[in-house]
Amino acid sequence: MALHLSLAFVFGILGNVVSFLVSLAPLPTFYQIYKKKTSEGFQSIPYVVSLFSAMLWIYYALLKKDAMFLITINTFCCFIQTFYIVTYFYYGPKKEKVVTVKLILLFNVFGFGVVFLSTFFLQNPLTQLQVLGYICMAFALSVFVAPLGIVRKVIKTKSVEYMPFTLSLFLTFGAVMWFFYGLLLKDMNIAVPNVLGFIFGILQMILYAIYKNHPKKMMEDPKLQLSEHIVDVVKLGTLVCSEVNAVVPQPIDTNNNNGGVVESQNIKANTTDASNKV
Repeated sequence: MALHLSLAFVFGILGNVVSFLVSLAPLPTFYQIYKKKTSEGFQSIPYVVSLFSAMLWIYYALLKKDAMFLITINTFCCFIQTFYIVTYFYYGPKKEKVVTVKLILLFNVFGFGVVFLSTFFLQNPLTQLQVLGYICMAFALSVFVAPLGIVRKVIKTKSVEYMPFTLSLFLTFGAVMWFFYGLLLKDMNIAVPNVLGFIFGILQMILYAIYKNHPKKMMEDPKLQLSEHIVDVVKLGTLVCSEVNAVVPQPIDTNNNNGGVVESQNIKANTTDASNKV
């Protein structure tokens, strides 16, 4: 029993260290947002969902009473995810701010409120912990399935630029640490989701090994292409208008028919030249 507790303590510490490093992974992204003074092009949903997950696990750990390492790491996650969300909201466009507020209300207010009210008033503490554990496990499994989108993109593009190896490696290590932590505590709600996390982590590293030396396939966002196309059309329209407006007809001497013909030809030539540029 003492050995189990000692090993659980070791894996809890290691799990905290790895998860701490993973939580700091988005910092370069937010440094870019700070430099550009805009969060346009990024999404807030990963940070809102991560905050919701951390809140669930803190609630679960408080009811369980012997999972202190879940409290420590998820408290830090709540802090860092809140920082990410506030930064995103501060630099975000108005439309993205509205979306972020809606996501926070959906997950962190309504979602967590429903979970809390549906479990807190259960009379049997064992049933209360069991129901909450199933909710946490189901949500953790859904989060671990999220990398399938990245896996699909890597296979489709044959490029690993969307899947950093270091992050995949740390996520795999984290899944291993938390799996053994849950196993040693005999808590399948902690252990089971991390089995799936480990499998997806290994899959990502295998794909990285396969495609790391593959030539990069340039993929342009259709929306970006459309916006660039619109900008080019506007520029061309401005160019044509400026050149046509620059041709100011001079007063034509009615007594000099040859002068009028020449002036008229100049106007037509300039207009035709501008049209050819379009």
